[in-house]
Amino acid sequence: MPASVILGAQWGDEGKGKITDLLSEKADIVVRYQGGNNAGHTIVIGDQKFALSLIPSGVLYPTVTPVIGNGVVVDPRWFFEEKAALTKRGIDPSKVKISNNAHLIMPYHRKLDAVIERYLGSAMIGTTKRGIGPAYTDKFSRVGIRIQDLFDEKIFLEKLDVALKMKNKILVKVYNQLPLDFEEIAEEYLGYADRLAPHVTDTSLLVYDAITSGKNVLFEGGQGTLLDIDHGTYPFVTSSNPTAGGAPVGIGVGPTLIDNVIGVTKAYISRVGTGPFPTELLDETGDAMIDIGGEYGVVTGRRRRCGWLDMVALRYSARINGLTEIALTKLDVLSHFDPIKIATAYTANGETYTEFPRQQRVLYECEPQYEELPGWNVDISKVNRWEDLPANARAYVERVEELAGVPIRTVSVGPGRIATLDREA
Repeated sequence: MPASVILGAQWGDEGKGKITDLLSEKADIVVRYQGGNNAGHTIVIGDQKFALSLIPSGVLYPTVTPVIGNGVVVDPRWFFEEKAALTKRGIDPSKVKISNNAHLIMPYHRKLDAVIERYLGSAMIGTTKRGIGPAYTDKFSRVGIRIQDLFDEKIFLEKLDVALKMKNKILVKVYNQLPLDFEEIAEEYLGYADRLAPHVTDTSLLVYDAITSGKNVLFEGGQGTLLDIDHGTYPFVTSSNPTAGGAPVGIGVGPTLIDNVIGVTKAYISRVGTGPFPTELLDETGDAMIDIGGEYGVVTGRRRRCGWLDMVALRYSARINGLTEIALTKLDVLSHFDPIKIATAYTANGETYTEFPRQQRVLYECEPQYEELPGWNVDISKVNRWEDLPANARAYVERVEELAGVPIRTVSVGPGRIATLDREA
């Protein structure tokens, strides 16, 4: 594992935290390259559960340096809360490094995120209201404030003055909200500088030196491929690039330094929030998937929508990410269903789609075409070797692999670290 990207191949919530945690055992550095504290990862170690959203999963290993790259937007208040929670549980987060070029989530970003969602009404995106979208908007409008600005008080105050005057006009005149206080924000954020200083560095150089010296580096994506701002189901997407192309940009290394791209997918599929979902099950089967799979958001607690595995979407994800392998999670959830379905194509208006449609309208109108496979109807959560899985479970995995055109090396049969099968072991 010299330099590998691990990312969600669906709409997020695929179990990336668990797979990242497993791979982190052999890593020297684990890097978050996009998103913010809107991306939750759950890791189960024995009887302990860790829910991380900003600090990279590798923090649980004392030998790993966790890195937050320039492509991430950082809420310092959230960072210190997460850091304190980890410290309380005996995990040392002092080794976390943060890019000096990462942009800050400011109080007005959180406020705007909330009021804009309310204003959109039925057309709302379904954001976490954590300020991620507005922070990225300011970044690309070139009025954002970066972490390095905290260490130059004059520059920080100048940038805050310009930004807040503009945001307060929008909050007051457009959304009928009270203005935010300049002095209050300035005092809070300048107060973070000394506390952040031990964490802040040139993470691009840090990661480049690690890769070129032969160390193992793991790039950890948040959300999922179908939530990518450019390649997802726009506008029901996140505000960054969780796809593999976002990794070199989000840390500042060349793409030729990346060796592997690992896509994580559930044995079924889910999404949280609004937006098209061709294989969604609005029946008892879908409800059972949600309950058995514990399908509730790590960050928001929101109930996820569930459906049968969508191979049209997975092939699309494999193509735009250049997946070299797939990690299949939550196979144990399908033990409760028989038969099991896989969507191999869509039909809409008399046309068949084996590739992801270019027009969003088609995703709302399409009917998935299913292939049925027999279930296995036994608990597989204690299985620890690929050969010991029921024949029908192995056949399901092999069929997904065949339809995806990408090898499946890792199969997860439960939430814990040990409930994972390596097909090449």
